[in-house]
Amino acid sequence: MKLANFRHAETAPQGLAPSFQRLIVAPTGIGLASRLALARIKKRAIDPLPLLRRSNITEAMLEERNRVNITSQIDFLNEASRALNDEWLGLTLARELDLREIGMIYYVAASSDLFGDALRRIARYGRVVSEALDLRADRRDATLHIAISYSGFSRHSDRHQAEFFAMVLLRLCRKMIGRRIVPIATIFVHHRPENSTEIHQLFGGDVQFSSRTDGLTFDATLLDVPVIDRDPYLNDLMVRLCDEAVATRVSNVSPFHTLVENTIAPLLPHGEATVSNVARQIGVSERTFARRLALEGASFGAILDNLRRELALDYLQQGLQASQITWMLGFRQSSSFTHACLRWTGRTPSGLRRAQKRQ
Repeated sequence: MKLANFRHAETAPQGLAPSFQRLIVAPTGIGLASRLALARIKKRAIDPLPLLRRSNITEAMLEERNRVNITSQIDFLNEASRALNDEWLGLTLARELDLREIGMIYYVAASSDLFGDALRRIARYGRVVSEALDLRADRRDATLHIAISYSGFSRHSDRHQAEFFAMVLLRLCRKMIGRRIVPIATIFVHHRPENSTEIHQLFGGDVQFSSRTDGLTFDATLLDVPVIDRDPYLNDLMVRLCDEAVATRVSNVSPFHTLVENTIAPLLPHGEATVSNVARQIGVSERTFARRLALEGASFGAILDNLRRELALDYLQQGLQASQITWMLGFRQSSSFTHACLRWTGRTPSGLRRAQKRQ
């Protein structure tokens, strides 16, 4: 049974309405993870300017707490992770964060009456923190699944921001209830090595990567647990302020090709990244699917090929074996992956790995 009022997001237009032209606007966020990463870089006496420049972020933007393009934040966290030699930067930042830095979302959730009420507030107002964010909670018998989805950027390019948000959400849930609750399951779309013990220790329970979606699953009885700092007067005030903040923000729905890209990525390891499957998951006919891609000057084959190329370079940099990458990209044979690498870069997978090590 789906919980009412948990989802608060605009739906992508099903036709080719004039408003579809607005979809090229990139989503922004409050830049909290970027500010925390910048502070950590400075503490280590690392020059942040080259990292910021490559990410299209300025130090002034972060110091003045201006909103930051979500894609730029992903790039900056990736840059910072390499500079700090911290493969788990998102978790590091989330673990050290004072939850009050989240702003009004923290106060509207922490002053709610019940945990279920707090989740509704977070889902409704989450886009104040990030326009790319969409939360949905479903109660299925004895479990509560919080689905985390994103729009407006290529999800496959992100690891640190997704882990940062999931850890902050879990910490907020634990703070509201007043005890260390452990998710039954935590799932992420992106890939991580199987021996990722650190994230298992932080989240507890079952943590899975290369999933079809992002999300956390809890015991549904938590919905009726009182919030320890509930305050009806503060909550009424914060709801009004959050409603005003939502009214001033323009929701950004992703360009259609980005939606297609984000739908393809979790289907690749299962060999299910076909036009018919992707169109069905998005909820359009194959004819409408092709027409909307054509409107953006794109094609399914080009998106699939480019996505595989980006993921291949990332997986090689992570040190994955070619045989594993072959499966994760949905190729049937290792030779197909090798031929694709030669076409993309002029090098074999082993040649690409050697070139990356020399950089």
